[in-house]
Amino acid sequence: MQGVVTQFDGHIGRGVVVTANGTQYGFHCVQIADGSRAIAVGTEVEFAVVPGPLGQWEAAQIRPQ
Repeated sequence: MQGVVTQFDGHIGRGVVVTANGTQYGFHCVQIADGSRAIAVGTEVEFAVVPGPLGQWEAAQIRPQ
């Protein structure tokens, strides 16, 4: 899938990716594929969607485009 990072809090390591149709997927910094654990708001990304620990869908394997 493709989307844009709309939120990222480096202190807690959580963020949100939004797709073109407005669907939001949360993510944790360990899901950033390059291992950097940080990503800028506004970055266009490709990602996979996986079930999260609380039963909600989350973004994973996040790769900047």
